[in-house]
Amino acid sequence: MLKKADSAKQKWGGIDTSIDRWLSDRKNLIVRYCDLIDTKSFDSCEVAVNKYRSFCQVLLDYVSAGHFEIYDRLVEEAESFKDGSEALATELYPKIQLTTEAALDFNDTFDKMPEEMEAIEELKPRLSELGQQLEDRFEMEDLLIEKLHTAHAGQVA
Repeated sequence: MLKKADSAKQKWGGIDTSIDRWLSDRKNLIVRYCDLIDTKSFDSCEVAVNKYRSFCQVLLDYVSAGHFEIYDRLVEEAESFKDGSEALATELYPKIQLTTEAALDFNDTFDKMPEEMEAIEELKPRLSELGQQLEDRFEMEDLLIEKLHTAHAGQVA
C-alpha cells in the first residue's frame, strides 16, 4: 500500500495542491495503519488506545476530505468538459461510499469499546479487513484522479 501511495504522489504530484495534500494525507494514513497492523503488542493499554484514536482521526479526516473536497471538485471539473468522464464518478462513487461506511463503522466501534487491552487486540482482524477496503478505495480514487483530473489538466485554466 505504501509503495502505491508513493507512486500516486509521484504520478500526480504538482498537478493540484489539494490533491497533493490529499495524497500526503493518504500516505500518513497508510503509515499509521501499518504501524498498528504490524504491532505485535503494545507497551500499555494507554499507548494502544492513543494509537488507534490517532489512526481513526486521520482516517476520518482523509475520508472527509475525499467526499467534501476532492470528489466534488473532480466531478465538477469532469462535468464542465462534457466529455462523458463524469460517468466514471457516477459508477465509482457508490463503491467508494461503501468504504467510507466501513471506515465510519470501524471508528464508531472503537469509540464504543472499553479501553482494555483484550478489546484492542480484538480489533486486529477488523483492522485487516479495513486495510483491504482502503486499498480498494485508493485504487478507485487513483482511477478518478487519472480519468477526471489528469485528462483535463492541460485544459484547466
